[in-house]
Amino acid sequence: MATSFLASLFFTFWALLISPAISLTCSSQKFTKNQVYSNCLDLPSLASYLHFTYDPSNTTLSVAFISTPSKPGGWISWAINPNATGMAGSQALVAYKNSTTGVAVVHTFDISSYSSIVPKDLSFEVPDKTAETRSDGSLAIFATIKVPANLAAKGTINQVWQVGPGVGEGGMLERHDFAAANLHSKGTLDLKNGQSSTNSGGDTTVKKKNIHGILNTVSWGILFPLGAMIARYIRSFESADPAWFYLHVFCQISAYAIGVAGWGTGLKLGSESSGITYSGHRYIGIALFVLATVQIFALFLRPKKDHKLRFYWNIYHHSFGYAILVLGIINVFKGFNILKPEHKWKSAYMIVIIAMGGISLLLEAITWIVVLKRKSRKSTKPYDGYNNAQSNQQPLAM
Repeated sequence: MATSFLASLFFTFWALLISPAISLTCSSQKFTKNQVYSNCLDLPSLASYLHFTYDPSNTTLSVAFISTPSKPGGWISWAINPNATGMAGSQALVAYKNSTTGVAVVHTFDISSYSSIVPKDLSFEVPDKTAETRSDGSLAIFATIKVPANLAAKGTINQVWQVGPGVGEGGMLERHDFAAANLHSKGTLDLKNGQSSTNSGGDTTVKKKNIHGILNTVSWGILFPLGAMIARYIRSFESADPAWFYLHVFCQISAYAIGVAGWGTGLKLGSESSGITYSGHRYIGIALFVLATVQIFALFLRPKKDHKLRFYWNIYHHSFGYAILVLGIINVFKGFNILKPEHKWKSAYMIVIIAMGGISLLLEAITWIVVLKRKSRKSTKPYDGYNNAQSNQQPLAM
């Protein structure tokens, strides 16, 4: 009896493990009205599924699209793009729960561009469309579509699917995320063979964003702060002169060169993403480029130590340097929030910044000790005015 109990417990345990995995495939999905489709596909992103039947005799496509909104009260969408592979220009079916009745509804949207997403009849016939809420919280779109003659002749259509966080007043859709899964949610649907393939356009965009993020993190987020630390702390040690200066210049020029490359990739990404603007990230990036460009000229416009303008040059150089330092780190974190990489990358950068901050605090204390000892040694010497004041190391110098 004990053996049979353990066996039952064992099989129950494995059934609980296996059943969620099975439910994540389209072949196990059932519909309340027992609709049956010739083909079903587990789409490669956003945990979405497509069931469809294509009748070439009258070029009609019956579909059932299933997905889960990114947040409760959000929306799902399945679309055909007659002329391109992305969302812009697509003809979309969008489903969400009515905020008053709680009943799932479906509407058609003509997405002529990312900045123009309005409810509108599609460019092809949709004789029938409905939506339903499923027991697991997902939504389903059911539709019958009259495939345009040119697409029917090709036998393939460009499909796009998406999920969003919410619906505003008047049925206005809230913007979806732009993570890798959202950018990859497109492909080609083979109507005759019942297969789907994805294109590499999303991969290319993600690679460009990753390159942009890496370049700017290394430049504004690491090298510029490191160069500032060298100028502020290492110069306090007489034995490090003039090595600290060349290290400082090397870090800042390298950071500027890499930062300009990152800034250029950002401009390129912006030009390729019509209607998508991250204003804060963009404006800070422009400010960083301008400040850093002016700062680089400090190397060529630096007066000699005994020049009367050196005091004002120091103010300009230090204030611009600290502004770049703060804005650079802020913009790196803004970039993380936009790109949404794996959490480990943001954590790794936070560890680097915290480590640099801790080292700075330690060096700050050491610098003050060194400077105060140096002053105490020189306190017995007669004060010779201007030159002596210029020769003293100031702990707040950058």
